[in-house]
Amino acid sequence: MAETSSKILIPETFQGYGYDITGQIGMMWELIKEPLIVPLLNLMVYVSLAMSLMLFFERVYMGIVIILVKLFWKKPEKRYNYEPIQEDVEMGNSNFPVVLIQIPMFNEKEVYKISIGAACGLSWPSDRLVIQVLDDSTDPTIKQMVEVECQRWASKGINITYQIRENRTGYKAGALKEGLKRGYVKHCEYVAIFDADFRPEPDFLKRAIPFLVNNPDIALVQARWRFGVKVAIIPLLACGFTAVNSASNQGVVNADECLLTRMQEMSLDYHFTVEQEVGSATHAFFGFNGTAGVWRIAAINDAGGWKDRTTVEDMDLAVRAGLKGWKFVYLGDLQVKSELPSTFKAFRFQQHRWSCGPANLFRKMVMEIVKNKKVTFWKKVYVIYSFFFVRKIIAHMVTFFFYCVVLPLTILVPEVYVPIWGAVYIPSIITILNSVGTPRSIHLLFYWILFENVMSLHRTKATLIGLLEAGRANEWVVTEKLGDVLKKKAAEAAKNKTGAKILRIPKFKFGDRLHLLELGFGVFLFFCGCYDFVHGKNNYFIYLFLQTITFLIAGFGYVGTII
Repeated sequence: MAETSSKILIPETFQGYGYDITGQIGMMWELIKEPLIVPLLNLMVYVSLAMSLMLFFERVYMGIVIILVKLFWKKPEKRYNYEPIQEDVEMGNSNFPVVLIQIPMFNEKEVYKISIGAACGLSWPSDRLVIQVLDDSTDPTIKQMVEVECQRWASKGINITYQIRENRTGYKAGALKEGLKRGYVKHCEYVAIFDADFRPEPDFLKRAIPFLVNNPDIALVQARWRFGVKVAIIPLLACGFTAVNSASNQGVVNADECLLTRMQEMSLDYHFTVEQEVGSATHAFFGFNGTAGVWRIAAINDAGGWKDRTTVEDMDLAVRAGLKGWKFVYLGDLQVKSELPSTFKAFRFQQHRWSCGPANLFRKMVMEIVKNKKVTFWKKVYVIYSFFFVRKIIAHMVTFFFYCVVLPLTILVPEVYVPIWGAVYIPSIITILNSVGTPRSIHLLFYWILFENVMSLHRTKATLIGLLEAGRANEWVVTEKLGDVLKKKAAEAAKNKTGAKILRIPKFKFGDRLHLLELGFGVFLFFCGCYDFVHGKNNYFIYLFLQTITFLIAGFGYVGTII
């Protein structure tokens, strides 16, 4: 018996070697499939279904709340004491509080004039406004350009200061913290923060500051990001080239620049339309978006100031201030134009930071939240379960593990059953709920699903790095911004009577574009799709082949197509 088993598992000669190896692999698979693979995959299915239900109920809950908010909730101006600040002839400008504007920058060659100009154009008494440009640039030429721009506005009577540091310790958090230490800002009561590509409207402060002046328990007023209006732009492959019709390009930021920016707009619009609105209406708490917001400086100090322990210094400060009992207000109708990453490389770096940072912060703060005595039990449940666990961890992991790993594996192991409600109905409802923020892009919904599934791999990896505090947990790469470069080139093309012209965005080397993990999953899904086409019964191969194409496109560094 022992001899027979030995001959089966290890052939004595190389005759029929390939056949024996194939047979042995098949036999080994059959031996371990029933006692090991099937139970393990069943467990993975149950865990995935549980995570799907958690995300489903979270989305339904927020959907119900946002409907109630829109129909029955009072607007922020009615929920809080709100009275516009009026000019007083006798008191002069002293009726207006002193506001600090902070503009952190790092090698922002294409956009530095945008935020500086917008800040200097704010409708607020000049003697009650202090503008601080915090330049951490490492390029001497860009530093000089920014300094000259600040001097230009200062010569017009604007109170603007160009501030630099000896090093970039703490990155953005370090720059903001250092800025608040300066003696010339000690008399400021509030601070508005704008990243270099943000363009607040002149009435921004007049609409936001009254909430802080008339409600001493409010720490933060957050505005909504807006990415521009639709114009005649033809998105081409991977944002590598963009054809711009120069006849209509005014007022553009870049939502319509390419398919990549359209996908981002869909995701971010849901965040602002639903998540921020629900948090503000129900618990007066949400994550600070890092820009386009106004803080009460006393609340920043009370919460412990800016900290650089994670790559989401904005969320860190918001959570600590929330645990101190401070309230936040989100104003969905107060909108600030901004720019979306228009290259896949820049987008990946941004998503790594946005996924890794919250997970790392959750690891650091979960026990602090549990032990907190200043907020209610239900607010702690909301912050831990809804704000952190479901939205920042589960949402990434279930998308990747269930739809890109577990579901394809069940095709290879038909003994494992995935209920139709878990594989089709629940994700369909979640997707529909996610699409409410950007109805104009409803025709892109199917591709958005495929794209989000691909990005869930990158986000899940970043989330695990944050939870485990691995090597790249504190990696900070500033998101590249192109500003109005394309608009200017389009205008030049029109001036030269060249008409609609293909404009090139700087190219990347092929090695920079190549992403082996995405390519590997593309191959895996293609194999599962072929197997399902030949042996399967659920017709998952249609989804798998489409998802394969999307993974391969991302793997080669391209994420766009013609719309």
